[in-house]
Amino acid sequence: MLDLPLGFLHRPASANPDEAWLLALMHGVGSNEQDLFGLAAYIPARFHVLSLRAPYRMGPNANAWFDFSVNADGSRTINAAQEAASRALLLQTLESAARQLGVPASRVIVGGFSQGGIMSLSVLLTRPDLVAGAMALHSRMLPEIVPQRAAQAAFKGRQLWVSQGLLDNVIPIANGEFIRSQVKELPLHLTYREFASAHEIRPDELQALVEWLEQLNPVSA
Repeated sequence: MLDLPLGFLHRPASANPDEAWLLALMHGVGSNEQDLFGLAAYIPARFHVLSLRAPYRMGPNANAWFDFSVNADGSRTINAAQEAASRALLLQTLESAARQLGVPASRVIVGGFSQGGIMSLSVLLTRPDLVAGAMALHSRMLPEIVPQRAAQAAFKGRQLWVSQGLLDNVIPIANGEFIRSQVKELPLHLTYREFASAHEIRPDELQALVEWLEQLNPVSA
């Protein structure tokens, strides 16, 4: 039984323990660990799937990684203290889960939808040593995280999946462009996809994401 700092649901990997991967998933604002756990049925069997619960309670079965407000110009102001605390808990959870499951950092992927994708990007940018890659679905990169980015060489061999919805009125497509601009000089492999969807994961996006997961190889030391 896993003992982790954050609440979670776990689908074990069916692969040989020496070949297993770990995929940690994070939900968006106002949701919980049940949300993205529905994807577990589609995730390749070599992955342990962890669906994590954000630490800040908004209401019954509704949680967030941090609070934020939307300004008149459409920009957002985050609760930086909450974001930092959530990220610290997330890093502890990743390290603990990987250790308990016997999965090296070279086979750990972190991913999320909307605010969960923000957290996955922040993990990759600040602690690339803990993961082989990250997934950000219908999400954005916090400008506040950019100055905290790890040294460029630390991203060698890392993988990044970014998918945006052309009809997404919650996270506009411009956020995908910002992510691309911030990682273009890094020695990581970016897969960037746009889908004719709103703020949602539709079957064509899920299929492409699963194909991306299937082709991943461990990061070389």
